[in-house]
Amino acid sequence: MEFLDGITLTGLTVFGRHGVYEHERENGQDFVVDLRLHLPLRAAAASDDVADTVHYGELAERVAAIVAGEPVNLLETLAVRIADAVLQDARVRIVEVTVHKPQAPIPLNFGDVAVTVQRVQHGHEQQRAQGGLA
Repeated sequence: MEFLDGITLTGLTVFGRHGVYEHERENGQDFVVDLRLHLPLRAAAASDDVADTVHYGELAERVAAIVAGEPVNLLETLAVRIADAVLQDARVRIVEVTVHKPQAPIPLNFGDVAVTVQRVQHGHEQQRAQGGLA
């Protein structure tokens, strides 16, 4: 049985131009991204070598490039793009991505708007469903 550990990156704030409305794309705003990666970290702990794990600095740069890049209408689309990029690293078994839009165009007082998606690395869906990944 393979046990999974976690790497968490929260509060990554990046300027982007996402949204349904034209003024959101023209003016842009900050988006905040939280990531939780589930992966085995035993090899990295044993070797004490960054090459055996996900380098969270490089991860942050990849995610920031997506948020700052091509505009999309929906937070859902942005979150899935980020999740897909994270899963390009085969060591990551599961990723949870939350994209916050604190300045969303809502004409009421609110604290935050966020979308969260969870994706599983292809080939590990069955193991997870059977409880093999913890």
